[in-house]
Amino acid sequence: SLNSLNHDMTLPEFKFIWYMEYSHRMWGRVVGLAYILPAAYFWHRGWLSRPLKGCVLALCGLVCFQGLLGWYMVKSGLEEKPDSYDIPRVSQYRLAAHLGSALVLYSASLWTGLSLLLPQHKLPETKQLLRLKQYAHGTTALIFLTALSGAFVAGLDAGLVYNSFPKMGERWIPDDLLAFSPVLRNIFENPTTVQFDHRILGIASVTAVTALYLFSRKIPLPRRTRMAVTSLLAVACMQ
Repeated sequence: SLNSLNHDMTLPEFKFIWYMEYSHRMWGRVVGLAYILPAAYFWHRGWLSRPLKGCVLALCGLVCFQGLLGWYMVKSGLEEKPDSYDIPRVSQYRLAAHLGSALVLYSASLWTGLSLLLPQHKLPETKQLLRLKQYAHGTTALIFLTALSGAFVAGLDAGLVYNSFPKMGERWIPDDLLAFSPVLRNIFENPTTVQFDHRILGIASVTAVTALYLFSRKIPLPRRTRMAVTSLLAVACMQ
């Protein structure tokens, strides 16, 4: 099926795809070494505290897991599917898992690094500050979910189904939103539903970030925290 689908592909076109994949793998291995080699050196020199040792082990483990997950994802795109003449593509579930794992790894690395570089602010635990903290965590979860839904869009080529906004074609809610049976399958496998969910989650994320920013303006916060919230709003608008 690969041959019949891509019989007109030229050698330079194939090389472009091959080098994209190859460079991604090599870059992943460089990232792995950038974690593991310094970690081993710092550990050997005795520069890591007991809690940090646990952190470092978890991050190095996550790097290795991320590589294995990438291999597992690519493997799904190489398997011949019986009675299928569709374009070969990786499993959208494995793609979402690979992206989710990368986001967790990146966030944990950034959090660990900033925790070491910047001293924590000792702020009075007021009711407003507690609400802001909870709301920030909720917004983080929503953004993470939106990013994962983007992986499903990519995995199913769902971005090609409708290319109009805010409506999908001529309708606000498309006809084939619940075309698959059982209903739950639509959320993960119906390209129309996947694109619809991604749009809704995207709008919800921007709204949540804007609300978080407006709420933070009412609370006296340190300069660093205010900068973080403002930067979050700027990036959300740009995205």
